[in-house]
Amino acid sequence: MSVMSQSILPSRSRRVVPAGFDPLTQPIVQNRALQALSSSSLEPGFIQSAFSCPVDWQVEPVFTESFQADSVQFQNVVQAAVLFPLVQRSDGLHVLFTRRASHLYDHAGQISFPGGRIEPTDHDAIAAALRETHEEIGVAPEYIQLIGTQPCFLTSTRFTMKPVIGLIRPGFTIVPDTTEVAEVFEVPLSVLMDTSLHRLHQANLPEGGHRFYFSLTWKTYFIWGATAALIRNFYHFLAAAETQLVKGKRP
Repeated sequence: MSVMSQSILPSRSRRVVPAGFDPLTQPIVQNRALQALSSSSLEPGFIQSAFSCPVDWQVEPVFTESFQADSVQFQNVVQAAVLFPLVQRSDGLHVLFTRRASHLYDHAGQISFPGGRIEPTDHDAIAAALRETHEEIGVAPEYIQLIGTQPCFLTSTRFTMKPVIGLIRPGFTIVPDTTEVAEVFEVPLSVLMDTSLHRLHQANLPEGGHRFYFSLTWKTYFIWGATAALIRNFYHFLAAAETQLVKGKRP
C-alpha cells in the first residue's frame, strides 16, 4: 500500500489523489542535501544497535505533525502497517519494494513497501506488517528478523502507516500476489540514504492550496509520497544514531 504523503487534513472522509495529478511534474522546492552517512552506519549490526538503545532524534521537519499519529487520536482513518524490509546483498543492504498493480482502485501503479490495513484479527501493527508481507510477496514471517519500529505517519488519504523495520534472512523466496503486486524489486540502502537524491515537491491542488511531498528516482522507479517520507525519516534516525553512538564516543 502506498499513499501520497501530505500534511494532516481536518477529520473527514478519506480522500484520494486528485484525478490527473502527476507527481513527476509538480514544482521542486529548494532542499539542501544533508550530511552523508558513513558506510558503517548502513550495516545490519549498526542498525540493530541503534534500535536497541535510546536515540535522541527528530522526525522529518516537513511532516512533524503527520508523524504524530502514534500519540494523537484521529477520526476517520484507516490504520495500516508496512514492512521496511532490509536484504543483505554482496554490495551491502538493499531495501525491497513493490509496485502496485495498475488495476487497483487505491494508488494503482505506485511504489510502496509491503503492507496494508491492520485487521481486527491482527495482534498489533507488527503482526499486520508480517501478515501483509506474506500475503503480498510470499515472504513468510520466519524469514523476517524484527529490528524495530518507526513513528506512525498520517497521510491526507487518511491512512496511518506504521513502519516496521525487519531484516529478511537468507533462503527466502519471492512469490508475488499478482492481483495486488505488479513487480518486486530492490534498491540499495546507500542510494535511499543519499539525501542529494531526495527532492521536495510543492503540489498545487485543484481546489487551491498546496501540499509537500518527497521523491527520489532510481533507474526507472519513481518513489514518492508516504513511501519517500518514511525513507526520509529513516535517514534522520540513522544520522542521529551515528552522531550519538559513533561520533559521541570519539575523544
